[in-house]
Amino acid sequence: MSNMKALVFIEKDRIELEDKPIPDVGPNDALIRVTTTTICGTDVHILKGEYPVATGLTIGHEPVGIIEKLGSEVTGFEEGQRVIAGAISPSGYSNACLCGQWSQDGQDNKHGFKPAGGWRFGNTIDGAQAEYLRVPDARANLSPVPDGLTDEQVLMCPDIMSTGFAGAERANIQIGDTVVIFAQGPIGLCATAGAKLKGATTIIAVDSVPERLAIARQMGADHVIDFSRVDPVTEVMKITDGRGVDVAIEALGRQETFEACLRCLRPGGTLSSLGVYSGDITIPLDAFTAGLGDNRIITSLCPGGKERMRRLMEVISSSRLNLEALVTHRYKLDDIVSAYDLFSHQRDGVLKVAITP
Repeated sequence: MSNMKALVFIEKDRIELEDKPIPDVGPNDALIRVTTTTICGTDVHILKGEYPVATGLTIGHEPVGIIEKLGSEVTGFEEGQRVIAGAISPSGYSNACLCGQWSQDGQDNKHGFKPAGGWRFGNTIDGAQAEYLRVPDARANLSPVPDGLTDEQVLMCPDIMSTGFAGAERANIQIGDTVVIFAQGPIGLCATAGAKLKGATTIIAVDSVPERLAIARQMGADHVIDFSRVDPVTEVMKITDGRGVDVAIEALGRQETFEACLRCLRPGGTLSSLGVYSGDITIPLDAFTAGLGDNRIITSLCPGGKERMRRLMEVISSSRLNLEALVTHRYKLDDIVSAYDLFSHQRDGVLKVAITP
């Protein structure tokens, strides 16, 4: 068999399942047979034309699979081994990597640095919503799946879990901190779980979907706020006795949630932004206290690489966290266009969709 099925971007609001050649592997690559993948909110931004990618590119960046073929220089792995690869697949030797910013691998050339360059699958090279996936720099990016863990147990590790945890980690949450997380989609739920693991003792989750707020409780939220019923900023201030939160995590990518996070912060607090923004955002003068509030605004792109994946799977293996509740729907690759329609319109209580070739 020389061809495979793959979901490709055609143009704005149009994706199609097509036959494409199975990728060849170079000396430092690996070819994995995808056993499970999923759809990300970023993929929906691509579909809507809000994030540009090349016509004909295979989309998707969350692979679980089995090594089909190894490049001649790849050591430490075996064909037939179950693995995951992070949504971010750094080379390990770029300037950004050597500065410790693995997710910002970029392009070290005369044209300068490319933001988010470590995100290659479904962005600059063919991605994971296909029967096969070529993993570049395989020694830096493949991570074996521990025995006893299912595909769905580790499906959140390549992106959603890594991103949500990064929002908590980069905010430098301390034991005893109070944290609010705006939006309890998959990334927000993982940020809630990450805040709990980092030691926050008062965690406030904001959303309007009862099922998501219920899962937020499972992930570690001490308080939940339905923003359709009350003003969330007012409620946060009541919960904190007017003090404000140490950390506010924005996990939606909207002006209103970004601004609400600013308004919830205590003096010297941190706004940790995880959302992918499809338009300009503004910083209100009063919420920013004219720049005199000693606040920090930080952004995070999902960390990748095999060591990051190993650590996340250790969290799952140790039973510190169970994310299986996030997989709410299951589709075959043949039906992935229908899965996109469900996911992009957020019908039927969807959180994450498991796609199986």
